[in-house]
Amino acid sequence: MPSWPKTRWWFTRLKLLRVAAVAVLAAACAAPPSATNAADPGFNVSQRVSALLPTDILLLGEQHDAPDHQRLQRAVVLALAQHGQLAALALEMADQDTSTAGLPPDSDEDPVRSALKWNDDVWPWANYGAVVMAAVRAGVPVLGANLPRARMRDAMQLDNWDRHLGTEQLQTQRNNIREGHCGLLPESQIAPMTRIQLARDAAMAQTVMAARQPGKTVLLIAGGGHVDRALGVPTHLPENTSSKVVLALASYARVATNSGADAVWQTAALPPRDYCVDMKKQMGR
Repeated sequence: MPSWPKTRWWFTRLKLLRVAAVAVLAAACAAPPSATNAADPGFNVSQRVSALLPTDILLLGEQHDAPDHQRLQRAVVLALAQHGQLAALALEMADQDTSTAGLPPDSDEDPVRSALKWNDDVWPWANYGAVVMAAVRAGVPVLGANLPRARMRDAMQLDNWDRHLGTEQLQTQRNNIREGHCGLLPESQIAPMTRIQLARDAAMAQTVMAARQPGKTVLLIAGGGHVDRALGVPTHLPENTSSKVVLALASYARVATNSGADAVWQTAALPPRDYCVDMKKQMGR
């Protein structure tokens, strides 16, 4: 266990998980040829969403630092809501058991943020507020889906998570954690951090399953690694669950071709960034 003060340890861990998700997404292999350029003027989000329906659950994976991805998310919310097809919006960016249910559609942002217990230090509201408010304005509940920090310590100790994935998939996930943290984590922390990742995916799966409504779609927004069919949230869904995966991808980044996405939406390139430098700073190295 690190020697940092307890509160700082958990806060920094949560930020590292977020940075790691971006680093993993930017460190895999070349984008598949089936990727569709979402920056093309002819790209119609409503048509693209319609092509994925019907489905009980739509998992939309993002790169957290790509503003184009949050703009796409808002467009997807609007496309589903305008046709009365959006059952709920679930977010990695808020903790499980928080919800805007019961708030009127004309609510101001402050009560919405309060209802979701929004942590602006980890997930800037400036990035996600428009996505959240689009659902609220449509009268659709917004649900926190992430594992609360208070439950992460327990998840680290539960070795039953080591048996959730097959041997090869578990090793891949552990390698993702290792590489996503730029090789800075002690090897003894790889398995516990992987358990947190799996527990977070399970919490998101529980949230979207509980929010299903006949004939409608629950939209989950999460980091790209969380929507991977072989490793992420889909592995925690019952086998008979109808789900579709869309992966938003900044064009400079690279993504594993076996992510199992039903669609890949490629957005404009971001300036090159060394995530490992950022991580070293956060870890005080």
